[in-house]
Amino acid sequence: MPRLPLVEVLTNGPMPAGSNILVEYDAASQWYNASITITAGWLMTGGRADYDAFAHPTDDIRSHLRRIGLEPEVLEQQEKLNITDWYTATLGQKSKEKHSHETLKIPELSIYFAQTLMRGEPEPDHLYMEDDDSTFARFNDEKTWIELELTRILPGFRLRKAIGFCAVMKGVHSEWVYKRLEGICDAVIDFKVDETGEEARDLMRIRSMRSVSFDRKWHIIKMSKNFEVTLEK
Repeated sequence: MPRLPLVEVLTNGPMPAGSNILVEYDAASQWYNASITITAGWLMTGGRADYDAFAHPTDDIRSHLRRIGLEPEVLEQQEKLNITDWYTATLGQKSKEKHSHETLKIPELSIYFAQTLMRGEPEPDHLYMEDDDSTFARFNDEKTWIELELTRILPGFRLRKAIGFCAVMKGVHSEWVYKRLEGICDAVIDFKVDETGEEARDLMRIRSMRSVSFDRKWHIIKMSKNFEVTLEK
């Protein structure tokens, strides 16, 4: 089975197929770089990945993957990697990408998710990475957005036996949003910036996990010159 960097170094076993992982991150944290590192590691160990780019242009994703040592265009041609452009829609423009969406309005997306994620064969080698689901809240009320997550997106990952990451920014939603997502997901991971000392530190921890024993301590994040993220031992 493919491996999950950062996450599985803190567990005593692999994440079960069909697991939903919620990431709650500080806006200034290293979550974006971590999301690329996790996706790259999954691909390097034989998996397939869908990267939903809400917060950054798709070319930035490809550039970052190249720095880590992958050839994203080749992987896309082989259908081992799909990068879906949501970012351009947030600017009110039309994407030139093969995989994209023209709207983030949930009434227009619900049918799409019902016809895609909620159907299909099991794909335990597949990773779905969403870099910033909080983007939905810019275009929809919270209840409508969370209903989409609870009835379409997260159950869709589970039905397909895929690993799904749902990432939300801390401090921008109601407490109800965080609790509803935490209640349905199999694991909750936190990324934050610690500014209590003379020098700010980037930290990560697994706060909870239902199916695998894990290390729940905060760990310092290290970043290499190519922006690959590791944990300090």
